[in-house]
Amino acid sequence: MAGRPFLQIPGPSIVPERVVRAMSQSLIDHRGPAFALLLREIVAGLNQVFQTTADHILLFPGSGTGAWESCIVNTLSPGDRVLGCANGYFSDQFCRIATAHGIEVQRLEVEYGFGVAAEMVEERLQRDSEHQIKAVLVLQTETSTGVTSNLGAVRKAMDTAGHPALLLADVVSSLGCTTLRFDEWKLDVALAGSQKGLMLPPGMALLAVSEKALQANRSAKCARAFWDWHSVLESNANGHFPYTPATALLFGLRESLNMLFEEGLENVVSRHARLAEVCRRAVRGMTLKLFARSPAEYCNSLTAVSMPEGLDSDLFIDHTLKLVDLPLGKGLGRAKGKLFRIGHLGSLNELELMGVLAGIEMALKSFGVKLPLGAGLAAAETYLLETTDIRLAL
Repeated sequence: MAGRPFLQIPGPSIVPERVVRAMSQSLIDHRGPAFALLLREIVAGLNQVFQTTADHILLFPGSGTGAWESCIVNTLSPGDRVLGCANGYFSDQFCRIATAHGIEVQRLEVEYGFGVAAEMVEERLQRDSEHQIKAVLVLQTETSTGVTSNLGAVRKAMDTAGHPALLLADVVSSLGCTTLRFDEWKLDVALAGSQKGLMLPPGMALLAVSEKALQANRSAKCARAFWDWHSVLESNANGHFPYTPATALLFGLRESLNMLFEEGLENVVSRHARLAEVCRRAVRGMTLKLFARSPAEYCNSLTAVSMPEGLDSDLFIDHTLKLVDLPLGKGLGRAKGKLFRIGHLGSLNELELMGVLAGIEMALKSFGVKLPLGAGLAAAETYLLETTDIRLAL
């Protein structure tokens, strides 16, 4: 179809033209002075985005899955015990990576559609009187269900329990979309990927790590080579990498950081929160149900929508793609066939989201879902008008 391409899966998100142009420039020597300046500028910018002064930022060619592995092998040893908070498909996978490296994962099972309750973490850690649990694994945003957990509350629960475990947090779908305070919440690792709120193509794993995590790194016994933190930090201190970096992505990252800072990080988060509420209002107007159960845990990055009883969400997503060329996210794991996910993260504005919602409403109607055509858009428009200062346009 002609016109702007739409990609409303929960990541990768659309890459802005500014970032595309930045990545299209000629490559430079990754061991030269120009690259060293580029790397220092990026690390300084990421410190702001992660909200940390620790200045321990690690960049790897890879994905969020690689960031999981780097996090695990650099902080833990085979036989260590961790508390894995499992409230969806991706948190299950984070736990799986740990198990693959000989880590004993004690799972804290949370029903799909809910975030990780801090009191549940506190209760489990209080029972660990001998402090055998070395780390807590948690996702800030569980992308498979559209739920965001309160990392600050989880840290407070750990402190209340008086437990020394590391707090290892996946912020893949929340970085650049949702409030994140690495230092204030005393996170030990926050790991992410390039393809979501940072508005880049896939291909880069990013981690912010604390001094406590670096201390754990010195005694961690998991085998590691490519994912080793020590060699990266040592090389980065001189403006280099221990291997060939993803230079084009680094050009793009510098530009995406500039875009975030031009808009203002607080404004970026506010925009994501506003668009998320627009989407939720539209879903309710279509008489559909949100998959996330608690309003306090609604997600800024995506909205997971429960498919009406008797209909397969995978078939609906295929139908939407054929009808209006609009890719949506499918249900994963235990949610397969039960929900579809609308991504509204990265470079996106109100008009673009309204087009997405119109396409979804048409697709639902033509798929046989009984809904009042136009009601979803009307609910979204009403909210936008109620929350917009019309005087600025007059």
